[in-house]
Amino acid sequence: MPHDIIGWTHTIFALIALITGSLILINPKGSLFHIRTGTIYIISMIIVCASAFLIYRVHKTFGILHFFAIINTATLIMGMTPMYIKNFKQPIVSHLSWMYWSVIGLYCAFAAELFTRLPIILNIKNNYGVFYLLVGLSTGIVGMTGSWFFKKKKSYWEVKFSKPQNKLNDN
Repeated sequence: MPHDIIGWTHTIFALIALITGSLILINPKGSLFHIRTGTIYIISMIIVCASAFLIYRVHKTFGILHFFAIINTATLIMGMTPMYIKNFKQPIVSHLSWMYWSVIGLYCAFAAELFTRLPIILNIKNNYGVFYLLVGLSTGIVGMTGSWFFKKKKSYWEVKFSKPQNKLNDN
């Protein structure tokens, strides 16, 4: 019974994070909507990452999915750090970059969750080889797509949000 509560908590907050993360990606940055939606995203992701460490159904021990939860926790921390540290180099670009990868990581996890259900739907014998193939394939596709969009977005963010460098006087 407790694993059901943890699983449902994980699923519900993952869905909230998927929705809020998607809204953040497609809406203007820096608005009150962005800040409020971002706060919901961060709280949801903290719950998702924390609950991930309480789920051991796949391997019965610490596994690759827990490692991904560590990575996503790190992207959240790295994404929020520039917003609270003064004199951070390019704080908005750093914030947007790390938070972007947090959302892409969530998309990767969602795709992996869907792909690993395929053997059940297609009545294919599911073993760890098939499981990891599907996790790798789904996260690879989503990650590569996210990387392509990230390159375009980051160039735009660098132009729009970078502070001009102080130029020394040549007296």
